[in-house]
Amino acid sequence: MEYIRVTKENLDSEHICCAISNNRDVQVSSKKSWLSERFDEGLVFLKSEERGKCFIEYIPAEYAWNPVEADGYIYIDCLWVSGSFKGHGYSNDLLNECKNDAKEKGKKGLCILSEKKKKPFLSDPEYLKYKGFTVCDEADNGILLWYLPFEKNAEKPRFKECAKHPHVKSSGFVIYYTYQCPFNAKYVPILEATAKERGIPLQTVRLKSREEAQNAPTPVTTYAVFYNGEYVTNEQMNDTKFIKLADGLMK
Repeated sequence: MEYIRVTKENLDSEHICCAISNNRDVQVSSKKSWLSERFDEGLVFLKSEERGKCFIEYIPAEYAWNPVEADGYIYIDCLWVSGSFKGHGYSNDLLNECKNDAKEKGKKGLCILSEKKKKPFLSDPEYLKYKGFTVCDEADNGILLWYLPFEKNAEKPRFKECAKHPHVKSSGFVIYYTYQCPFNAKYVPILEATAKERGIPLQTVRLKSREEAQNAPTPVTTYAVFYNGEYVTNEQMNDTKFIKLADGLMK
């Protein structure tokens, strides 16, 4: 497998794996706009030359859009290999490229989010264990911060206090999201329209800066759903799934 590093120079011409369409699609344009503003901060987007979900996205943890304290580490936004790409060792290839890059840059190690069991849009904890990652912190909602230090006594990354205890004061549904995930530009407006039509109390909060994301009340900032102040899920939803969730929680 050959891999391509997406940069400012080739961003317009390359597909971005998690949203394969043309640049006029709102999902693609929002994600590419978000990426273009991160490259100067050291973000790396490495993907398969084939069209499909096979890529890794990572950034120096100081610039991550997540409330973690992990100075000197590389934070992995996403490692995603799915469909026909699974089972060929491509995850290992991508992770090894990230690891080698981090070591060349003199980083302390890698860190990434997951849970105790595999959940949508988060890395598989069994795979992380297999690759030598261990848990270094846990939020009240079960989200785990994993790390792979390059030196035995390296300081452990940790969640900021706002992320360790996910909670909001608003009633009804609140969704925090960013354009780091391309699906949000399409589906959040759909949920807003659905909620308005059905009288479902919904507030959406788009995190527009790194500072906002690093101080968000949730460890997962790409998408986080709260209901009556309590964290519910990080799984992106279409209108059908949202209605089902609302019906279950509001009855």
